[in-house]
Amino acid sequence: MRVLIIEDDESLGASLTWGLGAEGYAVSLVADGAEGLWRATEHEFDLIILDVMLPGMDGYQVCAKLREAEIWTPVLMLTAMDDDLDQAEGLDLGADDYLTKPFAYPVLLARIRSLLRRTTPPRPAVLRAGDLSLDPATRAVRRGETPIALTAGEVSVLEYLLRADGRAVSKTELLEHCWDSASRSDPAVVEVRIHHLRRKIDAPFGVHSVETVRGSGYRIDPRLP
Repeated sequence: MRVLIIEDDESLGASLTWGLGAEGYAVSLVADGAEGLWRATEHEFDLIILDVMLPGMDGYQVCAKLREAEIWTPVLMLTAMDDDLDQAEGLDLGADDYLTKPFAYPVLLARIRSLLRRTTPPRPAVLRAGDLSLDPATRAVRRGETPIALTAGEVSVLEYLLRADGRAVSKTELLEHCWDSASRSDPAVVEVRIHHLRRKIDAPFGVHSVETVRGSGYRIDPRLP
């Protein structure tokens, strides 16, 4: 899942980027409203976390212009202002949710999960390919009854491949959806993560579920035993 954070507080922006990255989200961070609007217009994201008080263009203006452009990416607005009228203005301009600073990090994560559930098609509670399973809610991975310990980044790639439902996924697509913006310039990181993933979910069980499709990328066939 790709998340755009538009936040000019350097400390908070860095904290959110690190924390969401550790949860497996691919995060892009900008500190200016105008640049944030450009990013959100030119690139595809699953969620936008948008501060209200921003240089260049405030969060209300960014949100309004996104909706005018018919960009319906879910927007979670952050603000230090807790006035009801301020929250109402953000929601009226097209924001999907509102969180007042300071906030508890678990609450932020819960709000993000709620927004993503609301705006995506119904999905199976557990993703499967043969006896390989992934529960996206708990990030629990199993081969049959055997639990497999994966890093957050490995879970992110596995989930994306499983959701592709047998379609070959290119390195570029994986970079776009499973890595933050600072790591997207080097396709070699995809090969390394796929290698680590195979060592954990395939090699110990004598199977080859993560396939390389020459010229196309990688796939997991959900029909494999």
